Amino acid sequence: MPWLQIRVHTTPEHVPAFEDSMLECGALVVTFEDVHDDPVYEPDLNTTPLWKHTRVTGLYEADADLDVIRSVIEHKAEHLSESNIDLKIEILEDKDWIREWMDSYHPIQFGKRLWVCPSWRDAPDENGVNLILDPGLAFGTGTHPTTALCLEWLDSVDCQDKSIIDYGCGSGILGIAGLLLGANNMVGIDIDPQAVEATQANAERNSIAPDRYEVKLPPYEGDLQADIVVANILAGPLAELADTISKLVKQGGMLALSGILESQAHSVVEAYKPWFKIESIVEKEEWVRIVAKKL
Repeated sequence: MPWLQIRVHTTPEHVPAFEDSMLECGALVVTFEDVHDDPVYEPDLNTTPLWKHTRVTGLYEADADLDVIRSVIEHKAEHLSESNIDLKIEILEDKDWIREWMDSYHPIQFGKRLWVCPSWRDAPDENGVNLILDPGLAFGTGTHPTTALCLEWLDSVDCQDKSIIDYGCGSGILGIAGLLLGANNMVGIDIDPQAVEATQANAERNSIAPDRYEVKLPPYEGDLQADIVVANILAGPLAELADTISKLVKQGGMLALSGILESQAHSVVEAYKPWFKIESIVEKEEWVRIVAKKL
């Protein structure tokens, strides 16, 4: 069965009104998208920021009353004084959407040995280090430049028999990669309980023995330290947490920081200079990875 898709372009303050109008007209789901590839960096905690130019899309069953929907949306636009909503109506042919989604994900290589593979794909290199990770709703799978920078670095260093802390672990991808690359044990830390669940599930999916990893919500107790610490979050929190994160690295240990725009690198470097010698700053698509050694 085909579907009807109705789209309008609007501003953030008018998004809720158009969303409500579409749902009132029988939309099965309403989604928001960025029209002009205008990223939002470091939103405030517990907020859902929208883009200056937002596309609101409603998905309807094929027999929906198109004239009524159009009339309601155009009336709402008139009420909001929106003169150019660029209303578009499209017919979507029915597909096996799950298969379509699955086919879009392929194994990705990071460095010389490490591969991140969705569970429904065969590993391209049986002799490589293959991390099984399925795309999720909120956490990293390696496709973002900051995650890629950290994975490439982990592949390039000696993780054998080391301890590792993944600070802001999300899916656990970085800590689990370290374990598969030879680390003895890993501690994942995150403020989100869903991240704890995701990391545990992904560790099990990769056959990591339970005694080799632990996932914690802050605050954590004791003198927790590791040979390698990776923190892929955002520049603001990285700078604010410099003292906390620095204490997690053993003397002579290594620290990799990412989630940092190139323009923000200097402020993050300055925050960590009291405890670290900066070894390298590597850029990828306007994002950077900072690697440092604990003094």
